[in-house]
Amino acid sequence: MEFVLCNELLRDLTLPQQADHAAALGYAGLEVAPFTLEADEPHRMPAHERRLLRRAAEDAGAPILGLHWLLAAPAGLSITSADPALRARTLDVMQGLIALAADLGAEYLVHGSPGQRVVSAQGDAERANEAMLMAGDWARAVGVTYIIEPLDPGQTNWMSSTHEAVAFTEAAGNPHLATMLDVSAAENTESETVPDLLRRYVPTGQIAHIHLNDRTRRGPGQGVDRFIPILEALIETGYSGRAGVESFDYLPDGPGTAARAIGYLQGCLEAIGRRP
Repeated sequence: MEFVLCNELLRDLTLPQQADHAAALGYAGLEVAPFTLEADEPHRMPAHERRLLRRAAEDAGAPILGLHWLLAAPAGLSITSADPALRARTLDVMQGLIALAADLGAEYLVHGSPGQRVVSAQGDAERANEAMLMAGDWARAVGVTYIIEPLDPGQTNWMSSTHEAVAFTEAAGNPHLATMLDVSAAENTESETVPDLLRRYVPTGQIAHIHLNDRTRRGPGQGVDRFIPILEALIETGYSGRAGVESFDYLPDGPGTAARAIGYLQGCLEAIGRRP
């Protein structure tokens, strides 16, 4: 199983330095938040800069495998707004980020961004659904996968359960539009355990990614959740996607969290391998 590091844990380093550090720790690659590359309009990054970043990460041994936290920049975006100008701007950013992902060599994009998907009026949910369907078509055109991230109701009121997201992506019938499981969000909202959710939904083919984090929003091994059962469920179900290490509460800091997480997860895999 290959672990990918969400790069904002190393945001104080340049991207080549992030890749060097991630590779040295044993991560297979980086999952990049676009705002860490360009604070204002990352979807408009010049082509030569894209080539340089891709080559630097690949040369370091930790290629850019995915993008996430997509709509943090530019500010004020929304996939639910009825305002025509704002909607057009948001869709333009999404399409631009899909092209950016392809140029950087990424395989997938994770659509979390809870603040930009708030449903507060009639038609909001339908507009969000339509945006995802368009994103799936754009992703198919460039050969990447657009992934909807279910998040708990404390963060969003659109796509807040694994069941809802799987039902949506199954109905869409586009292999380049999928969903995922975020351990922290699932532990904070789902009635089933994470291993049970994985055993139920990985066989559907709709779970294209997983974020490994604790319900406390700390890294794996730094909170209350046990990850051996989660990794066992991934192995048993033949999960073939990436496993991204994402946390929001860094102890003692971002680099320390990144190092602790992969050491803990590799230890979990070793423990599983020793079982009769």
